[in-house]
Amino acid sequence: MALVGCYVGLSKLLVAVFPVLLLAWLRFGIAAVAMAHWVRRQPGEAPLSRHDRILLFWESCLGNFLFSLCMLYGVALSSALAAGVVMAAIPAAVALLSRVGLGEQIRPRVALAIACAALGIALLALARHSGPSSVAAGSPLGYALLLGAVFCEASYVVIGKRLTAHLAPRRISALINLWGLALATPLGIWQAWTFDFAAVPLASWALLVGYAVAASMVTVWLWMQGLRHVPSSRAGVFTVLLPVSAGLAGVLALGEAFGPAHAAAFALALLGLLLATWPERPQP
Repeated sequence: MALVGCYVGLSKLLVAVFPVLLLAWLRFGIAAVAMAHWVRRQPGEAPLSRHDRILLFWESCLGNFLFSLCMLYGVALSSALAAGVVMAAIPAAVALLSRVGLGEQIRPRVALAIACAALGIALLALARHSGPSSVAAGSPLGYALLLGAVFCEASYVVIGKRLTAHLAPRRISALINLWGLALATPLGIWQAWTFDFAAVPLASWALLVGYAVAASMVTVWLWMQGLRHVPSSRAGVFTVLLPVSAGLAGVLALGEAFGPAHAAAFALALLGLLLATWPERPQP
């Protein structure tokens, strides 16, 4: 989630160079080449059922394709720190969907952790509007798209929990990336037709490759591997690290404003993480 937050923040640099639909298509295409050897079924692994195929499609459609579009357009219309403001709501969305879709109980400490994330949103929103050097407000459409990305990411967590019960994380990563590539290809080709690739600087190409590998390969594999051992409602609290690292990327790499309220919000996010993951006393 920390890696996801970093590329959410740094994507502000990429959307200044590439059209969003083309950027999404290139991301999935580069990752498809890097993960080609992960697609095959490993010895001893069960073949995909019809239910698995349906879940893989929705995992990619919501968590890869639509998340990328909502996040990229949302960041383009606001800021990296603004993305952190809205995406700190992901743990609450994950806990809600886990309760509805998986029947998982929301323990009191997890509920308190969600409250910490919500309070962090309020502090960041306050910081965003305070002082002449605060982060630009951005458009309402940008915030609506970022909110859409929140629920796409929450769906990604819940569906991923079902998939990791009997599929290898590497194969899940490769298959949902292929679905993302299929969904993005028509719109990506449409924007590529009139795009001047020669005008893109070498540094932007390097950042694009790093973004593609991190977004589709490294972070998905790490996340799916972790979901095999952690309840999705608790795993959702780890998504607090997404807005923290997105905000830090905006401050350190993009020069966005940072004040005491931002520091307090990040501290609340880490407190929520500790509350949700601190080992419990064994029951007699």
